[in-house]
Amino acid sequence: MAEFALELIEKASVDELRGLQFKRLQGTLRHAYRNSPAYRAKFDAAGVHPDDLRSLSDLRKFPFTTKTDLRDAYPFGMFAVPRQQCVRIHASSGTTGKPTVVGYTKNDVETWSHVMARSIRAAGARPGDLVHVSYGYGLFTGGLGAHYGAEKLGLTVVPFGGGQTERQVQLIRDFQPDIIMVTPSYMLAIADEMERQGMDPQDCSLRLGIFGAEPWTNDMRAAIEQRLGIDAVDIYGLSEVMGPGVANECIETKDGPTIWEDHFYPEIVDPETGEPVPDGELGELVFTSLTKEALPVIRYRTRDLTRLLPGTARTMRRMEKITGRSDDMMIVRGVNVFPTQIEELILKHAALAPHYQCILTREGPLDSLTVAVEAGPGLPHDSGDAQAAAERLAYEIKVYIGTSARIEVRPAGGVERSVGKAKRVVDQRRL
Repeated sequence: MAEFALELIEKASVDELRGLQFKRLQGTLRHAYRNSPAYRAKFDAAGVHPDDLRSLSDLRKFPFTTKTDLRDAYPFGMFAVPRQQCVRIHASSGTTGKPTVVGYTKNDVETWSHVMARSIRAAGARPGDLVHVSYGYGLFTGGLGAHYGAEKLGLTVVPFGGGQTERQVQLIRDFQPDIIMVTPSYMLAIADEMERQGMDPQDCSLRLGIFGAEPWTNDMRAAIEQRLGIDAVDIYGLSEVMGPGVANECIETKDGPTIWEDHFYPEIVDPETGEPVPDGELGELVFTSLTKEALPVIRYRTRDLTRLLPGTARTMRRMEKITGRSDDMMIVRGVNVFPTQIEELILKHAALAPHYQCILTREGPLDSLTVAVEAGPGLPHDSGDAQAAAERLAYEIKVYIGTSARIEVRPAGGVERSVGKAKRVVDQRRL
């Protein structure tokens, strides 16, 4: 792969980076306080003023922003510019209530395109590559975020979006893309369709996959890389902070996403107390935007669980790969269970496919967990190998996670597919 020049900020000293962050953080706090009545009210209620920031550590004095704040201000109440100055509106799916609405000025879109181009380049893409974008377009930030960044980097974009898996495979075969940008769970669905059409996934033209929008493990990375013969790289983002492109793994190391700290200031806090914890300790990821105009976010609680690590391929800090969210955690008979813990165990069994759902039910006063998982390729779901793997999986969940689970092996296609974020938990206790 040809050498390429990093931006100066990517290799700046830590002192230079912290100085830039402090200057930009001062400007962000003043902008939010001056122009967003919602933020002014939050700051006043907490008894803080932007002038109270005299060092980066003073950020802990300022109140958190949560998804509830954004929903309570629906649709445009958190904006720090008049809606007329926004050139783009995106929104979350709103599956658990009102959607969270985010706005972008022209400068915001330019910043977003820039950090996305930086992310795609860090993943190993180079100008002239052909990229197949399977993230959803529309109100979801994934498709357009990837699209603008890829074009800015000088890639040729196939803006396919989600769904129509048969046609996706046809165009991958015909157009011969170098890169695919998609959720990891849907990448597996595409690989399944390749095999259904008689195509060996390893024979496809792809050399690189940039995967995000849902937690996925390093075991899942290994499974995807082996199955398709590609490099699988993690991209991180969320619409409230910007969209995809807040952080991205570097192809040189693949050791957790590098946070673009010149635009997004990270903290890790204790999920229960909200108190900041030192770098290296596990906790909830919190972001403050440093350059956003329309919707600055101050100490936004992402609910993603991770830890901050020193920079390797870049000066900027990395975050450990997100493998769980505090709001995705299941509590089964007093035991904390994350879907990715179960995923890691499933991937150890060749007789089981990595398509699964965790189904929660209530039997009397007690919660019960059923793991629905498909049999491996070419295996009947009731075969001896599949059933033996299910028994072993139940044992491993009990030993390694600490809770009992019933394993339901289903035929190929028996677990619901998603063209966007995979729905890993089905909670039937409240139905």
